[in-house]
Amino acid sequence: MISLKLFLSFFKIGLFSFGGGLAMLPFIQEELIKNRGWINPKEFIDMLAISQVTPGPIAINSATFLGFNINGVLGSAIATIAVILPSFLILITIAHFLERFKNSKYVEWIFSGIRPIVLSLIASALYLVGKESILDIKGAIIAIAIFYLVGIKKISPIIGIIGAGITGIFIY
Repeated sequence: MISLKLFLSFFKIGLFSFGGGLAMLPFIQEELIKNRGWINPKEFIDMLAISQVTPGPIAINSATFLGFNINGVLGSAIATIAVILPSFLILITIAHFLERFKNSKYVEWIFSGIRPIVLSLIASALYLVGKESILDIKGAIIAIAIFYLVGIKKISPIIGIIGAGITGIFIY
């Protein structure tokens, strides 16, 4: 029964998450913390940290990690397959019909309506993760500094992560 619930939860997350892994975070948080109670906010932040520092897409890493926490190796496999299955099915369907609809104004309008949603989902994830991650002024300063350096000054995110970790060692 847990396997079916796990599959349905991650299938739903994969089906309604546009814009990549970061846009999925509010869906993951809602489904797994609020609706299912399988993890708590601290575990969610830990999952996010591990998913960010391991190679691969955050959505798949998160599904694998959370699936394992919920139901072991079988849970990892189920959650990972479930989260990628909707995209796979949608892409196959789109590829089948792409030639016929690629110049459609309706398709263009649909994507024009979806693009702003992606930004809002990422902003929502930023708020939700920030609320749980930034616990004091020192954490806020580190977050702002790394955002500035990586986002505006375009330093390597790897350097940003290493720098934030080293800074954390010294100030905490």
